[in-house]
Amino acid sequence: MILEGKVALVTGSTSGIGLAIAKALAGEGAKLMINGFGDADAIQRECHELGALHDGADLSDAAAIERMMKRCADELGGPDILVNNAGIQHVSPVESFPPEKWDAIIAINLTAAFHTTRLALPAMKTKGWGRIINTASAHSLVASPNKSAYVAAKHGIAGFAKTVALEAARDGVTVNCISPGYVWTPLVENQIPDTMKARNLTREQVMNDVLLAAQPTKKFVTPEQVAALALFLCRDEAASITGANVSMDGGWTAA
Repeated sequence: MILEGKVALVTGSTSGIGLAIAKALAGEGAKLMINGFGDADAIQRECHELGALHDGADLSDAAAIERMMKRCADELGGPDILVNNAGIQHVSPVESFPPEKWDAIIAINLTAAFHTTRLALPAMKTKGWGRIINTASAHSLVASPNKSAYVAAKHGIAGFAKTVALEAARDGVTVNCISPGYVWTPLVENQIPDTMKARNLTREQVMNDVLLAAQPTKKFVTPEQVAALALFLCRDEAASITGANVSMDGGWTAA
């Protein structure tokens, strides 16, 4: 197993893309800490299946992130692999966008990655090996209406990853983004009602004419496809891939 002896921390990993990535890393032998909210019994079952620890840190709280990172270091070891995956969404025109929603999206989708990265990077540099993988989005490259905070955060995470990649380029640490198109996850499903309201559309119209309109394949990306790419970025063969923003969007950004 290629990750035997490595420690992985995946944020936002109790469902969706994060859980798929966690399963892929654990399947290759990584010791694992997952993070996120959800049904306590379901999370306990996942931890048992994966041999993982769970930390429910609220990633909008810098002190909670620091406690999570310290716990990971104390109980498993400092993370060799950090996957910044946690994200939330809100859909609304900018003039009616609630300021508290803007603050929350920027905090969880962008600022949290700054905190986890700054805390994980020193140990990675000391070991001479590390992988930081950020789940970005096609919205790190292009925009859609009514998603100002999310688009701003995802553009931000792409720029942040490039900067850290340059800073760590000689230390055996790679820093990359994966930018999927629409992946069928709770995050996507939960934004359908808001989009229906904002655009006065039916559920089917939102799925076919909004969500998949930009993806030439007309298929949702799967969490397992994203997880397979994340796993590849952890391999030694990916050691020269750093500062990259890898699109996995069914051709969305090809135009």
